[in-house]
Amino acid sequence: MNWLYVAGIIVFLIGLMVSVGLHELGHFIPAKIFGVRVPQFMVGFGSTAWSIRRGETEYGIKWIPLGGYIRMIGMLPPRPGDDPTKLRSSSTGPFQGLIESAREAAQEEVRPGDEERVFYRKKWWQKVIIMSGGPMMNFVLAFILFSVLLVGIGLPTVTPVVSPRTNTCVIPVSEQRTDCRPTDQPTPAAKAGLKPGDKLVTFDGSKITTWADATRLIRSHGAGPVALGIVRDGKPMTLDVTLIAQDRVSLDDPKKIENVGFLGVMPTEVMQQQSFGVVIGYMGQLTGRVAESLLNLPNKMVGVWNAAFSGEKRDPEGPVGVVGAGRMGGEILSSELTGEQKVAFLVNLLAGFNLAIGMFNLIPLLPLDGGHIAGGLWEGIKRAYARLRRRPEPAYVDIAKVLPLTYALAFAMIIMAGLLVYADLINPLTLTG
Repeated sequence: MNWLYVAGIIVFLIGLMVSVGLHELGHFIPAKIFGVRVPQFMVGFGSTAWSIRRGETEYGIKWIPLGGYIRMIGMLPPRPGDDPTKLRSSSTGPFQGLIESAREAAQEEVRPGDEERVFYRKKWWQKVIIMSGGPMMNFVLAFILFSVLLVGIGLPTVTPVVSPRTNTCVIPVSEQRTDCRPTDQPTPAAKAGLKPGDKLVTFDGSKITTWADATRLIRSHGAGPVALGIVRDGKPMTLDVTLIAQDRVSLDDPKKIENVGFLGVMPTEVMQQQSFGVVIGYMGQLTGRVAESLLNLPNKMVGVWNAAFSGEKRDPEGPVGVVGAGRMGGEILSSELTGEQKVAFLVNLLAGFNLAIGMFNLIPLLPLDGGHIAGGLWEGIKRAYARLRRRPEPAYVDIAKVLPLTYALAFAMIIMAGLLVYADLINPLTLTG
């Protein structure tokens, strides 16, 4: 296996684990500020590869790089009406027994003196801040990475400069080849003496500032002579070019063929740096696409199932797991892209993953962060309503009551994660789709 491919996977996984660590730090810092005791801060799942204890918290790394967690004491309140330090063992029904077992497990770590350090006793807005901290950290990290990409590196932009990859012969659109044959006629650009590096500045008197300008003017002109203004080695000059008419793919409809004016040049692609305003717009567009994908997640998973077991082509807009993203990292680093382009692709991949992780965790269902956030907000609404009606302060929102649904959703998430891993191994999504 190509060592660059392996290095790409490792680089992505390291970036992912740093993202996971920062996500948990987003929970950890406000939890400590608000006085919640946190016995563990772990990156990864499974058995512990390394750990160290500092104060009351054990910090560590686990072997399976598929997530992380912090363990806060007292996530579940005791049964209403019970002594917080004494739980009854009797229960009725399997679901009730499940709930009470979870309550008991949550209380086992509560030590004398921890009564005000348990999560469930914190104010509702403190709970919301603690549980929002993780996704917010992902969003901040995504913004930083997208800023590095767009402001620092730039976006690939085509310019009206003749590329060295430009063919010197006319190849019919129906023929899937790039090499010239002796029977091929030279392009109008080759006949006129256009060279790689020449910048197109005017076309029949019309100014050219972008490659889109050049494409529009050339195609709409049709066959015939035209004066083409260029800049070569810093010097302006005019070339007399005779365009020909050729069948080419429509710019508006990729399935449609049009007979248009043809010059025979390709643009040069450069990395053009953007402003921070573009970063915000870029993230806004991606956020909308991720939100749409999350809403359509069940349908998207059907597509993943078909790709895994029926050999169907993977949907480029469909979900991809850690394994698939890691393979993309390997594909990027082992590709023939320039070093700058490789860095840009990897940064974009990691930024997009952080955005998706943050939004996924905001889904208002347990065991996701959004479920706890929803519980905190509901508690705030109940208490505000009680104050408005001058009623006694209501009890803490008891999220233990939805534990059966939580376990069912957790099981479904495990199945989804397993399916993605299998699909990413059997029928991976690649950079080429």
